[in-house]
Amino acid sequence: MRSSPDDLTPEQRFFLEPGTTAQRQYEALRAYFVDGVSTAEVSKRFSYTPGSFRVMCHHFRRDKPEFFQELKRGPQSQPKKSAVRELIVAMRKQNLSVYDIESALKTKGTPLSCTAIWEILREEGFSRLPRRGDEERPEMIRPEAAAVADRRQFVLTDQRFETQLGGLFLLIPVLVRCNITELVQKAGYPGSKMIPATQALLSLLALKLSSRRRKSHVMDLVFDEGIALFAGLNVVPKTTYLSTYSDSISPKMNDKFRAAWVSVLQKEKLLEGESFNLDFHTIPFFGADEFVERHYLSKRSRSQKSILVFLAQDADSQVFCYSSANLLKREQPDEVLRFVEFWKKNSGKLPAELVFDSKLTTYQNLSQLNRMGITFMTLRRRSPKLLREIANAPRSAWRTVRLDVPHRIYQTPKVIDRRVSLRDYDGEVRQLFITDLGHEEATILLTNDLKSSAKKRITRYAQRMLIENALADSVDFFHLDSLSSAIRIKVDFDVILTEIGSGLYRMIARKLPGFESAKARQVFRHFLDTPAQITIEDRTVEVTLPKRAHNPLLIAAGLAEGSTPVPWWDDHRLTLRFR
Repeated sequence: MRSSPDDLTPEQRFFLEPGTTAQRQYEALRAYFVDGVSTAEVSKRFSYTPGSFRVMCHHFRRDKPEFFQELKRGPQSQPKKSAVRELIVAMRKQNLSVYDIESALKTKGTPLSCTAIWEILREEGFSRLPRRGDEERPEMIRPEAAAVADRRQFVLTDQRFETQLGGLFLLIPVLVRCNITELVQKAGYPGSKMIPATQALLSLLALKLSSRRRKSHVMDLVFDEGIALFAGLNVVPKTTYLSTYSDSISPKMNDKFRAAWVSVLQKEKLLEGESFNLDFHTIPFFGADEFVERHYLSKRSRSQKSILVFLAQDADSQVFCYSSANLLKREQPDEVLRFVEFWKKNSGKLPAELVFDSKLTTYQNLSQLNRMGITFMTLRRRSPKLLREIANAPRSAWRTVRLDVPHRIYQTPKVIDRRVSLRDYDGEVRQLFITDLGHEEATILLTNDLKSSAKKRITRYAQRMLIENALADSVDFFHLDSLSSAIRIKVDFDVILTEIGSGLYRMIARKLPGFESAKARQVFRHFLDTPAQITIEDRTVEVTLPKRAHNPLLIAAGLAEGSTPVPWWDDHRLTLRFR
C-alpha cells in the first residue's frame, strides 16, 4: 500500500516522482515488467496515456541496451564564429557597421550573417553605432537616387528610345485640338513650378487612357520614357503625388472644367443634346470611415458603404457630358434638376428628352420636368397592385408592336397604352404595360409624351440600355471602382478623368470606319495597345508605330499626315509614322 503524497519522504519521492525523462521511463518500465503493475495503473501513476506507454514498451523490447542513454547534445563550440571573432572585433574598432563587416567577410572568403556578427559584438560588449552620414561610410557602390519630376528639367534633346505606350501618342493631336491646356487654366486646377497643372492632369490622364487599375501602378512605368514625354515631364511623378493631387481641388474647379469640356464636345459635334440617358452608379468603399453613407450596390445585391455618382450620357454619341460624385443620399432625387440647370446654363436651352430608371427621382420632380416642357421616360416600380392589374387584363386589351431593331431578339412585344394619375404629379401621365420584351415580368413605362406612338417610345427605351454598356465599359476599362475614396471630391475628380478618357476614345473612334460605336477597351486593344520607337531630332518628335493589322485604318483617318505642335512640349512638333 502506497503512502499518500503528503507522507512521502524525499528519498521516497525521488523514486515515486522521478524528475527526469529517463528516470521516469525507467521507473514506469520497472513497475510494469518487474512489479507486474497493469498498463492502466502504470500510465496513470507516471502520467502516460495507455497508447504511448505501450509504444514505449515496444521500443524497450527492441533496443534494451541503448534505451536509457542520454541524448547527445549539439556542439558546444561554433567554429565559423570562433575563426573570425578577432577579425570582427578589430573591424568594429575601426567604426565599421554590421553590414560593412558582413561585406568585408565575404571578400575574405569567410562569410557570416549579420545576426551572427551582431551576436559576437554583443558578447564582446559593443553597443550599436550611432547613425552615420554618407561621408563617414566606407566607399562602396550605392543605389542612385531616383530623379524627381520637374518641368524645369524637361529638355527634348536629340535621342532615340523605345516605349511600350506608343498608342497614347495617337491621342495627343486630339488633346491639342481640344486645347487641354486652356481647359485646365479655366478650371483653375492647382500646379507648381516643378509640376504645372497641365502636366499633373496629363500624368493622371495617361493612367486612365492606358487602363491602369490604380495610381500605384505608375511604378510599372517609371523606366518608360514615353509616358513622361506624353505628360511633358522629365520623369513620371511619384505615386504619392498622384494620389494626393486631388486633395487641393475644390468642387468649383471640377464644375468649371466640366462646363469647359462640354463646350469642347459640342464643337466636336459629339454632343447634340437631343436626348440624354441618366443613371446613378455606386462606387463601393471598403474602408472604416463612419461618415460614408450606405447605398444599394446592384452587382453585390446588397447595401454597403459607397459613393453615389450621377452620370448623364448623350444618347446619340454615347459620351458622358455630366457627372457628380459630391452627392448625399438626401440629394439624390433632385440631381436630375441640377443637371437640367447645368445644361441650360452651358447650352442656352433645356434638354429635349430625359430617359432614366424608376429610382432616379420622385413623381413631384417628374411633374416639375413636365411643367418645364421636358419630355421624360422612366420605369415604374412593379407593385403587387400593378402586377395583378397586368395579370387580369383581358387578351383583347393587348396590342402587338413590331420594333425596327434588326439585332434585337424580342421584336414583337405586346402593349397596353393608358393614361393614369399619380400622387404628387399634376395632370395625367402615359403608362405602358409591355410584355415579351425579354424580361420575366412586364415592363412598366411612364412618359409625358402623349403623342408619339408606343412603338417609338419602346424603341427609345430599349436604346437606353446602352448607358448600362457604357457604364460597364467605364468600370472595366477605366477602372472607375478601383480608384475610389472616402472623400467624394476625390471621386468627382476621378470621374472627370473618366469623362475625358471616354470622350477622347469616342473622338478617335469616330474617324475609324467600322469602329464608330466601338467601346474604349476595343479601340485600345486594336489601335492603341502598341509599342513605338520615338526619335527626337530638330524640334520634332517622330513616333514610329510597328506593323499591325489595323494600321491602314489609322492611315486612312489622316493620322500620318502633317505634324502637330504640342504646347506642353514647348511647341515641338509631333509626327506619326507607320511601318
